[in-house]
Amino acid sequence: MSDSASSFIAKSTVKANDLEHRRKINFNIGKYNSVVAVGKQQFSDIHLARERAKNLKWRAIETLDQRLEEFESHFTRRGGKVIWAETAEEAIREILEICREKNCRTIVKSKSMVTEEIHLNDALEKNGIESVETDLGEYIQQLDNEPPYHIVTPAMHKSKEDVAKLFAEKLGTDPKLSAEELTQVARRILREKYVNAEIGITGANFLVSDIGGIAVSENEGNARLSAAWPPTHIAIVGIEKIIPSITDLGLMWPLLATYGTGQRITSYNTIMSGPRQPGETDGPTEMYVILLDNGRTNLLANAKTREALYCIRCGACLNACPVYKNIGGHSYATTYSGPIGSVITPHLKDLNEWKHLSYASSLCGNCTEVCAVKINLHELLLENRYESVEAGNSSFSEKTAWKVWKQASLHRNFMNLGTGKMKNWMISKMFKGWSKHRSQLNFPAKTFNELWKERNG
Repeated sequence: MSDSASSFIAKSTVKANDLEHRRKINFNIGKYNSVVAVGKQQFSDIHLARERAKNLKWRAIETLDQRLEEFESHFTRRGGKVIWAETAEEAIREILEICREKNCRTIVKSKSMVTEEIHLNDALEKNGIESVETDLGEYIQQLDNEPPYHIVTPAMHKSKEDVAKLFAEKLGTDPKLSAEELTQVARRILREKYVNAEIGITGANFLVSDIGGIAVSENEGNARLSAAWPPTHIAIVGIEKIIPSITDLGLMWPLLATYGTGQRITSYNTIMSGPRQPGETDGPTEMYVILLDNGRTNLLANAKTREALYCIRCGACLNACPVYKNIGGHSYATTYSGPIGSVITPHLKDLNEWKHLSYASSLCGNCTEVCAVKINLHELLLENRYESVEAGNSSFSEKTAWKVWKQASLHRNFMNLGTGKMKNWMISKMFKGWSKHRSQLNFPAKTFNELWKERNG
């Protein structure tokens, strides 16, 4: 068993038995479920909208090289600069080089799971650069020295009382502040950071190839401030975020809003297509877009798992997953948790080290049912399991156990041997790995085959 798998089992075991954690998560997800149902009413045919979005992403991914080159051509024409980064290390190196050129001491960040993926904050801190998360949820997590818990709502596992206590410890505020007062405290602190920062860093929800722009959706306006106030704006975006045309946003923005937060449309939707142009009064004087691979072409090269690149990071599959709702986001120890994280992480990293995530699923199919772009997530989890076995990433005892089970299943006489109690004993004593983290199997006294013969001769 890999170190990552051992850590996952240990953390998930603790969280699954934490009833207070479960209460908070189910409360927040319950509120999400109620508003999503309302948000869906804006679509006359929600299934058709999802199908069209899937086809749109299919076209974009199948022509990814052409789309990215088209994006670069349009973006650079307006004075922007594009940097291609194959790995996390390359992306960090390029960002640090820009920071050195600008004598940067402070960075404001917003809307970027990719920066969490490459552990940018750690790299900046080691180089003496202050990096401040400006989205409220991310800011709360940064104060608590925790990574985001959820890809849309980073502090979902914290109650208002938890946040008030954290602010009191870290910022010296009154521990009885209301949610509105806590928001005002964060706003006052962050406004100073915007003004003083030399560089602003954001992610992007979409790369729009036909105009060479990035599209950002948010509810707080912090991404706009992070992009517009500092003289330099860096957007770090995974290459899979590409869509062919600006007209596609008419479909993708409402879908992302509805499945992400239950809104008809997100509060702020912005398209940025380069630095400040002659005659414009605001915006950065320089803008960079870093196009990050970091394992995404591993998925692209795999015809069966390529579909995972359609993901628009709405987080709906996390909220629907019974496993996620019991063990929480931090148990996964990855940037992308839940079903989509379990699908893509073994390909973005190392299959043998992270294969356990693809087994952390009930295969109920609820993730596929709620996916905004109809990714067959539960089938991709099975595909990951298959590829792991084919690659030889299984222990000798596991292979032996499944061979025995296969033979018993193929030969009815073997299946009928012994009583139910004897079979229970064999599974519990001989194949301990099965029941170590599962409920005990309970075989009936007689098999269906035996009962059929008794009743029908």
